[in-house]
Amino acid sequence: MSGGRITIRMPKEVRLRKKEFTVMGNVALYGATGGSLYVSGRCGERFAVRNSGASAVVEGIGNHGCEYMTRGSVIVLGDIGINFGAGMTGGLAFIYSKRKSLTSSLNIDFVSDDSLNVNDERMVKRLIRNHDYHTRSPIAKKILKNWAEEKNNFRKIIPHSSGNIDFEKIYNEKIKDRLGIYLNE
Repeated sequence: MSGGRITIRMPKEVRLRKKEFTVMGNVALYGATGGSLYVSGRCGERFAVRNSGASAVVEGIGNHGCEYMTRGSVIVLGDIGINFGAGMTGGLAFIYSKRKSLTSSLNIDFVSDDSLNVNDERMVKRLIRNHDYHTRSPIAKKILKNWAEEKNNFRKIIPHSSGNIDFEKIYNEKIKDRLGIYLNE
């Protein structure tokens, strides 16, 4: 996927049953570079592996989610399997979970979890609104209806490597390079 939008939702009769359904197989969003995906239902294993720019909202995934992810954003409104975030070096992932800890599902060699800050809350809420609009998801409706409380059930997944990047230094070097080019012309 390099652009556009994919929306997957079930018929109203099925959505009203409030059961979990797996509606997308393994390796969905593999190597995506852009676009957005909204899935009212669960996805299989290896979701968003090598994602480098797409955004997605899904309602649960299998094992090995967001492996080797470098950019993009993924929101999971449900359970995740084991080994989440292995090799993840960038991007943002947010997991909705009422469990106290996600540590048993995360690959802690590469990622850790934290609470959301104000900017995270805005982005997550906006993407869940889009998810609700495109899929009519009962899960999204419930979260949005009780946002003041439900926002506390989200965990931000942070790649360890993002703490090693000095964005200020990179920015300043780019400015110096640009100024040097202009001064030499």
